[in-house]
Amino acid sequence: MGEIKQVIVVRTDLGMGKGKIAAQVGHACVLGAENVRKSHPDWFSKWWGGQEKIVLKVNTETELEQIKRTAIDLNLPWSEVTDAGHTQIAPGTLTCISIGPAPEDLVDKITKHLKLL
Repeated sequence: MGEIKQVIVVRTDLGMGKGKIAAQVGHACVLGAENVRKSHPDWFSKWWGGQEKIVLKVNTETELEQIKRTAIDLNLPWSEVTDAGHTQIAPGTLTCISIGPAPEDLVDKITKHLKLL
């Protein structure tokens, strides 16, 4: 097993402020890590020491859904964040997803083409 990383993919079409994006990414990191802690404890343990995270962007919900579907097809752990709707966006809006923590080579199959946020 190579390096383990977590990738968060954020929608840019929602016009979220920096603080809102930070909060949504924080939710995705925690949800994803807890998911992997339960489902792949060996990946979680290896990742926990450095907790490598990368935040990438997509322009639309459709793009985000495509990334999620690919993660499902590759049997990689993922988590999604939908907003509660208390501030900037409507309740239930899909804002971002996490992939992993998982082996870097597998995550890169899904996200390598995306740009940094």
